[in-house]
Amino acid sequence: MNNKVYINDVQAFLPNQAVSNKDIEKVLGQVGARPSRAKNLILRSNKIKQRYYAIDPQTGETTHTNTQLTAAAIRKLASESFDLNDIELLACGTTIADQILPNHALMVHGELAIPSCEVVATAGICLSGTMSLKYGYMSILSGQTTNAVVTGSENASAMMRANKFEAEVETAVSDLERQPEIAFEKDFLRWMLSDGAGAALLSAKPNDSGISLEIEWMMQKSYANELDACMYAGAEKQADGSLKGWREYESQQWLEHSIFAVKQDVKQLNENIVEYTVTKPLKELVDAGKVTANQIDYFIPHYSSGYFRDRLYQGMLEAGCDIPQERWFTNLPSKGNTGSASIYIMLEELFHSGRLKRGDRLLCYVPESGRFSTAFMQLKVV
Repeated sequence: MNNKVYINDVQAFLPNQAVSNKDIEKVLGQVGARPSRAKNLILRSNKIKQRYYAIDPQTGETTHTNTQLTAAAIRKLASESFDLNDIELLACGTTIADQILPNHALMVHGELAIPSCEVVATAGICLSGTMSLKYGYMSILSGQTTNAVVTGSENASAMMRANKFEAEVETAVSDLERQPEIAFEKDFLRWMLSDGAGAALLSAKPNDSGISLEIEWMMQKSYANELDACMYAGAEKQADGSLKGWREYESQQWLEHSIFAVKQDVKQLNENIVEYTVTKPLKELVDAGKVTANQIDYFIPHYSSGYFRDRLYQGMLEAGCDIPQERWFTNLPSKGNTGSASIYIMLEELFHSGRLKRGDRLLCYVPESGRFSTAFMQLKVV
């Protein structure tokens, strides 16, 4: 058994050059005969100024798979004090892997070509990255391992390219049922999600020099017992709120209805995301004495859009947790919304910024709208 677990290093990998708002549709491609009418509205709302795609903007070819993005972030953890060949546990989370089988973590292990070790993949959307971190945390805490490398990664652009929706648009035009553009719940996410990977090294000991982050506690909670699915892929949402999975459709329908596209029920998101991922769980933490607002030096929130920033703050106030926004840290405008990788990419920038000092406390927040779940984690700089 170990009494404490530390984050000794955090690294991030963002592919290629940053893509500005005006160039997104050039890189992802245009769906239908005209540019997206929703794009500019969504970009104004989400406050993202640039993001990264694993796509060559000149050729349109893929430059990195999800597996390769993850491995690239992990390789940056190698140092004089840590050899990747010494990894005891590799835990990787992602929303959509490059393949259905084998799991994502096994593919990353193969890409790294490091010696045999325990390998675990965590499923989910944004929380898959914190689940992998928690698995590593618990493994070290229980004495099963002395170190772990944990990751979150996304290759969202592979699902957002225009060619993934061509069959649906052609069907819509031929049937004269609607305008030749994809439904808003699909178009919405094309301007929200981007690519990147993050990796953290965990161990039972702090660094000999420089800072480490002691993990004081982690909490994850699901509200799937109360709410229907909100963000989904490989399925279509039915009138009663249930999901009809891809295996229940004919293969031609997969194309005609873009069954494998990532979709978001925006109305449901707007109505529930703050109450169920912020106010309810955070109030429990405050009431239990785990979170004390005036002891938090940095609040590190993963929110999908700048639209939710002030609403998130209001939800925190309702929970009795007033952490002023000048104590918040985010890089959403410059790094984009990278889903399960976002918390790693934020921590990487802050960890290496020189701003952190001994005794600082960091409160991390990661929501997931898949079927509404949330995670909070408190770290202390040592």
